[in-house]
Amino acid sequence: MRKSVQFLSSFVFIISVAVFAFGQAPTGVVKNTILSGDVVSVDAARIVLKTKDGAVAVTLSDKTEYKRVPPENPVLKAAVAATLSDIGEGDKLLVSGMISEDKKTLPAKSVYLMTKADIAQRPAKDLERWNTRGVSGKIKTLNADTKQITIEVSGLMGSRTVTLTPKSNATFKRYAPNSVKYSEAVAGSFGEIGVGDVLRAVGDKSADGASFAAEEILTGGFQTNAGTIKSVDVAKNEVVMTEMQSKKDVTVSLGQASLLKKFPEQMAQILAMRQAGGGMAGPGGQAGQGGQMMRTGGQGAQGTPGAAGPGGPGGGPRGGSIDEMLERFPNITAADLKVGDIIAVSSSKTGALDRITAIKLLAGVEPFLRAAQASSGGQRQGSQSLNIPGLDGFDMN
Repeated sequence: MRKSVQFLSSFVFIISVAVFAFGQAPTGVVKNTILSGDVVSVDAARIVLKTKDGAVAVTLSDKTEYKRVPPENPVLKAAVAATLSDIGEGDKLLVSGMISEDKKTLPAKSVYLMTKADIAQRPAKDLERWNTRGVSGKIKTLNADTKQITIEVSGLMGSRTVTLTPKSNATFKRYAPNSVKYSEAVAGSFGEIGVGDVLRAVGDKSADGASFAAEEILTGGFQTNAGTIKSVDVAKNEVVMTEMQSKKDVTVSLGQASLLKKFPEQMAQILAMRQAGGGMAGPGGQAGQGGQMMRTGGQGAQGTPGAAGPGGPGGGPRGGSIDEMLERFPNITAADLKVGDIIAVSSSKTGALDRITAIKLLAGVEPFLRAAQASSGGQRQGSQSLNIPGLDGFDMN
């Protein structure tokens, strides 16, 4: 279902193009109707299409034209020839024709399809693309004249800088507010990017890994806050915590899209020990040769599951990483949180100091706090000093 929802935005774009392409007609001539929806059933004579307004019978003839839209490039001009036999239940269609007065029947002139199989494969292809041709890090400098971006990439052996130059046809995207989902990213521009933002890009790296030619750039401004729970309001789905760094109360709103997880105690202790011993990648994951982001999701040196750096704000995408591990951790609700618990929260930077909306809320993070205190000689650390694995994960859905 989540993958199906992901491609609605692609078909919305196709519809807008199709309306322009097919909807032009001389004055006084009835214009074509453009319908989109999911295939309920199909036979040689008709297709039953489930649209947002209900079921429509799409009638077929020997003049109906069929085209298949590739999911990696969901635009009409990229469509290739197809046949009726390519269409199956669950596929997504875009159909043009003149609909009947009762809006129940549409004789099809053209049918554009995106198959259910193609839709299912798209997230895996996206993930492979980001893994093999991607780089990620935190923005250090911006050059408005050259459009070059310098990022800091962190890894097991320390950090290094990479100079990123957008290609002439590069696209810019921006994480949507309160989201780290790739599918929810919105169109952006160079002017929206700021120093301190996290950046992910796909493109071509130089042989020495010091420079990167980007064809797609995804950026966002995120923040991490940690603190001790002061009160819990289950009815409002809110918690108030005393933030570690500012020592001020912050209201954390838990929306429908907020992900709430709890670290199993033993797992948190293991990861915190590895982190304190320098055995875990910081934000950005491990920087591989030539700037390629390497997932460290296999067995670590001590036989514990490897942990990749966060993928959304600063790290590699999910898959064989702490983010996959995080999905298997227990889900919790506001009712599971208690006064005195220590929590860590990721949220979009909004400028509000007293109220945030949680993208992710992680409980059971006390071992990471103790590790941070130990590394600073017992000094109490602010939330910006904490490195909570999985808190800022990147979601390909």
